[in-house]
Amino acid sequence: MEPLAEKTKHGLAAGPAAAPQRPDWTVDQGWSDYTPAQHAVWKTLFERQTQLLPGLACDAFVQGMQNLPITAERIPNFEELSETLHRATGWQVVAVPGLVPDDVFFEHLANRRFPSGNFIRGAHELDYLEEPDVFHDVFGHVPMLMHPVMADFIQAYGQGGLRAQRLGKLTELARVYWYTVEFGLVKQSDGLRIYGAGIASSFSESTFAVQSESPNRIGFELERVMRTHYRIDDFQEVYFVLDDLQDLLALANTEFAPYYERLAHGPNHQPGDVLSTDTVLHRGTGTYHRGRPRKG
Repeated sequence: MEPLAEKTKHGLAAGPAAAPQRPDWTVDQGWSDYTPAQHAVWKTLFERQTQLLPGLACDAFVQGMQNLPITAERIPNFEELSETLHRATGWQVVAVPGLVPDDVFFEHLANRRFPSGNFIRGAHELDYLEEPDVFHDVFGHVPMLMHPVMADFIQAYGQGGLRAQRLGKLTELARVYWYTVEFGLVKQSDGLRIYGAGIASSFSESTFAVQSESPNRIGFELERVMRTHYRIDDFQEVYFVLDDLQDLLALANTEFAPYYERLAHGPNHQPGDVLSTDTVLHRGTGTYHRGRPRKG
């Protein structure tokens, strides 16, 4: 088992000392500067994850990966990725040095630019990383950006993030991103499948999220999600499940102001809570997390 390796871009923004020269925090990918050892790390991560994900990842993720210029042999070139991605859904991948400030992150998403770290973890860090690197960002996120529904949803999330920032409601909105884009599951005719990048790019959480008896798996309900804390230090205790990826279209068109008003009152929930109002698809045993310290 490895601790959770990936975190969302926002809510963990880099300090001003890390700011690059460009106002939008983008940098050159520096593809020609990657070393053979760094390409070898990508190959190791890519091969073990692509061998693992059949039967775990959703059809849209698998199809997106097949249609992108991504192979095991080398770290993807962002310009090549962006050409294919832009033709499909109007998105592009831009390089950033790591975590970026909230407003920068949202501005990129609102304009269909996905900010990806241009660095790759070391060979000694295959199963743990403090900041999202090129493997998490490209392998985990970009295949789903080939799907038109996810493409529209993440753009709408960026637009909503800019509004939430002005209203001081980022905590509540970040939970939506966490439990969908990063750690979402979706129903398929052949079972529950992964569409969240934090799961898809994590070797151990891929099987844990879908197959383990320990976590709860609960039907997605927006206000419930916005009231629920999440873990940044370990596997999730709960996964919220969409009936269909098309449900993200309704989320993309949601007016969040009434939710923010209601969320100012009433309870917040811990990740392991199960409510009487929940649609429980799997009541977890809680075995994995029982007795483990919670840091996030």
